[in-house]
Amino acid sequence: MTGTGQAGEVAGKVALVTGATRGLGRAIAQALAEAGATVIVSSRKAEACEQVAREITEATGVRAFPLALHVGDWDAIEPAVDRVVRDHGRIDVLVNNAGIAPLAPSAYDVGEALFDKTVDVNLKGPFRLMAVAGRHMSRAGSGSIVNISSIGAERPSPPEATYAATKNGLNALTRAFAQEYAPTVRVNCVMPGAFATDMAQGWDEEFVGLVVDRLPAGRLGDPRELADIVVHLASDRSGYTTGALIPVDGGRTAVY
Repeated sequence: MTGTGQAGEVAGKVALVTGATRGLGRAIAQALAEAGATVIVSSRKAEACEQVAREITEATGVRAFPLALHVGDWDAIEPAVDRVVRDHGRIDVLVNNAGIAPLAPSAYDVGEALFDKTVDVNLKGPFRLMAVAGRHMSRAGSGSIVNISSIGAERPSPPEATYAATKNGLNALTRAFAQEYAPTVRVNCVMPGAFATDMAQGWDEEFVGLVVDRLPAGRLGDPRELADIVVHLASDRSGYTTGALIPVDGGRTAVY
């Protein structure tokens, strides 16, 4: 995966990306490295983090570093962020990408354990990460936080109700934290639609057709198209953008 981002756009910055070992998170981590950032590749599984960090380093020539972290573990978050600052001297960018998207046949069938897990990973974890990383950034005098939400927050369907609720909550947190650490730390949110990630490889042709048929763009998104927007929001070039909720969805939210 090459050609994403603008070379040097985030040069010298230290960026922590959660859920960075696959899908959109993987594309974002690579794009940030290509644009010059030192990237901390984070997910639950240490081996996956180490492998992707090696791959990004080899592909870009910019050293990437692994960090195993379960964002649903509240008590693990502050030590992890402190480690990034201790090892690299700073944290300039946080991309809250880690998330789970369970589907249920009905609201009645959603169990408490699954409900709580979805909230922990998609909402509670990003809240704590923003609070801790934002505090470091604010003390340093600058920083950018980019949350990865979903158009499901605005176009929820019954099977994804819990997921959509957490993403709507993440949208609200984006605007709250944009005020909390203003004016030195910017906080924005990208709301992806349907992208051609590894998850989409399991979709059959009929389902893809139904998805694409509703999109003005007429196709699934390329992960690089979202990654470039995240790089821009992470960079100083977007200095007047904060508290924004930005759909990147092929026009899906324009259609009723």
